Amino acid sequence: MSISRRAALAAPAILLAARAGAQGAFPQRPVRMVVPYTPGGVSDITARLMAEPLAAAWGQAVPVENRAGADGVIGTDVVAKAAPDGHTLGLVSVAHPVNAAFYRLPFDTMRDFSFVTQTTATPLVLCAPRSFAPNTPAELVDHAKRNPGVTFAGTGGVVRLAPVLFAQRTDIRLEYVPYRGSSQAHPDLIAGRVNIMFDTVPAALAHIQSGALKAIATTGARRSAQLPDVPTVAESLLPGFEASTWGMVIAPAGLPGPVLSKLHADCVAAMRNPTVVERHRTLGADIVTSDPDSLRSFVQAELTKWGEAARAAGVELQNAR
Repeated sequence: MSISRRAALAAPAILLAARAGAQGAFPQRPVRMVVPYTPGGVSDITARLMAEPLAAAWGQAVPVENRAGADGVIGTDVVAKAAPDGHTLGLVSVAHPVNAAFYRLPFDTMRDFSFVTQTTATPLVLCAPRSFAPNTPAELVDHAKRNPGVTFAGTGGVVRLAPVLFAQRTDIRLEYVPYRGSSQAHPDLIAGRVNIMFDTVPAALAHIQSGALKAIATTGARRSAQLPDVPTVAESLLPGFEASTWGMVIAPAGLPGPVLSKLHADCVAAMRNPTVVERHRTLGADIVTSDPDSLRSFVQAELTKWGEAARAAGVELQNAR
């Protein structure tokens, strides 16, 4: 066979191999990380901390894009509608499953996303003014049964629904007092005008350390590193109870398997970077990573849990805006 004939036969195979290599290469351009919240929160900080080791690993820029609005719905929708090639990621929080209990969403919480890895978990702390009699979850339950009308401060999302879940599981009634944010709720809580609050540890920690508030329990799977002497609700009263805020990396549905695998491995490595770990420790957030299948199961369980709590609270769906 002539050399020219061999070259002609080999050319299609070489072309196919080149195309396969190009299709398999990732990333091929900058990878944007959409954060559907305002700058400065844990999700935003996590995304920016991850961006540096990811950019170093990929040889591509990883710009962080804040697309806030409607409790994260607007930015999350950007991720849902992006091309499923791995070049658009989202760094979302527990609001992802919780929002389905509050809003009519422009996307399906489970079907329209690939789940890459969890990133963090931050427990809540059940706190109260120093003048409030109960000092343990059991004492709180007993007090609420003997004294109807115990109030809780809520700011939306899991901070509103955690006390509802607690009340469901202990067969008590708690009265919801709405606030726009923790900074608005804390003065009334400290003064005793509202009885309890399930707030994030970072938000309440300074008031607990100063003695203005007392910590009755935390809500994570294990004790908070910042409040190591405070027992969890699970260990002191309700085994299995957990109500934490958390973060995760998502991507559009339909991501190719090799791309998802690479994203998972590289995002986990970024979260285990010592600088990333230490910065989150100062924020009171634990590093928690997971594989895509177990993360999908976790998100489905959170969707079910918070949906049931919202229905018990009488939450009515509204349009996201």
